[in-house]
Amino acid sequence: MIRLDQKLGAAALASALLFSAAAYAEDDEVVEQINMGLELYQEQEYGAAITELEFAMEDIRKQMSGLIAETFPPAPAGWTAGEVESSSGGAALMGGGGGATLKRDYSQDDGDGKLEAQLLVDNPMVQAMAGMLTNPALIAAQPNTERERMGRETVIVKWEPEKSRAEVSLMLDGRILMQVKGSGLESRDVALDLMKAWDIDSVREQTAR
Repeated sequence: MIRLDQKLGAAALASALLFSAAAYAEDDEVVEQINMGLELYQEQEYGAAITELEFAMEDIRKQMSGLIAETFPPAPAGWTAGEVESSSGGAALMGGGGGATLKRDYSQDDGDGKLEAQLLVDNPMVQAMAGMLTNPALIAAQPNTERERMGRETVIVKWEPEKSRAEVSLMLDGRILMQVKGSGLESRDVALDLMKAWDIDSVREQTAR
């Protein structure tokens, strides 16, 4: 038997996705799924309506992930960039609590250098890292770690010269963590420059709730 909260959930999904449908062409598959979900809801086929709308939401998440992937910085000169890989925990990109992670690997053309740019959105790890990245005392206590300004943003830079490793972290709005990690580097600059090349405004725009 369908409970009242499930009925209300279907109604909420229908209302939210109806707005999304307006942005797409009439023959778009997402629109078709939403319309089918609405029809099923109106016919009181609540379970089928929820299933249809969840398929539509998943397709919307994939489209959002594609837009977020476009914010990643290109490869620096002398480096090659791989494809952006993404994973999500269900409702992450629609404001849920599952979390989403996107990453891109970079390799040095004539060397052993490796870089990884990673973006975490509404991921439980973001909350775990937020305290450390925004607490001056904790930052000062970390060896080889310092705080730097990047425009209006603050980045935390960790450089271990004896290991040729760098890590640059940027926390946005308490729910988005951007990181660049590198190994086999001659200096921290290549990791920091990659972070500076990231389109932060687009990150905020594409991950907005």
